[in-house]
Amino acid sequence: MTQPRPLVSARSVGVYRGGRWLIHDVSLEVHAGEVVTVVGPNGAGKSTLLKTLLGLRRPDAGNVIRAPGLRIGYVPPADPVQFDLPLTVRRLMTLTSHRPAETTTEALRETGADHLSNSQVNELSHGEFQRVMLARALSRNPDLLVMDEPLRGVDFSSEADMYQLITEIVEHRGCAALMTSHDLHYVMSRTDQVVCLNGTVRCMGAPEDTVDHPEFHQLFGTRAEAYRHVRHQCHGESTET
Repeated sequence: MTQPRPLVSARSVGVYRGGRWLIHDVSLEVHAGEVVTVVGPNGAGKSTLLKTLLGLRRPDAGNVIRAPGLRIGYVPPADPVQFDLPLTVRRLMTLTSHRPAETTTEALRETGADHLSNSQVNELSHGEFQRVMLARALSRNPDLLVMDEPLRGVDFSSEADMYQLITEIVEHRGCAALMTSHDLHYVMSRTDQVVCLNGTVRCMGAPEDTVDHPEFHQLFGTRAEAYRHVRHQCHGESTET
């Protein structure tokens, strides 16, 4: 059986800036219905990769192929305090767009943020703000949902809720989710494919495969065993020998 065409794929992609390769020889594919998370240390090139896949940066090597007519919803690593002008959630949802009011209302309802419609954006918590930004991306009815550190600054309980929400959105809509993350506690249980990046792809695959990969341990050191323990716990497996 032929595998469905990927929504977006990178083929030996490289981005060269300031006399060095930010990322090089990166290849990956994202298909409908899956959650893909890119992990790696600071400076690994995670945001650069996302921007290149989105078409915001032109690769200096290789190429990016997006499915014809691909609709993308993007959630940037933003902070509510950046919006210091009087701005309600309802107004933020309609900035630079002409989507019907019922579309944005439904998107807010889907992310559990409909009660925030008349709230000032700069008064939202990080968790509330990320739900609103996720709703804004969903109002585009995307085939591919791209999120750059969507849980940065979000407290632990809100983080769990957000990962569950993203999983439900992918299952319900049949879209794909591609995100970057530093925190693997929920990545290990909620992601279909993990991409370990540090300039180039060090390892990639299902969490149960990457968590025991030597490159994964090299990237994350002693934390790798903790993540391995989380993965086994989430699947009800024993870690005793």
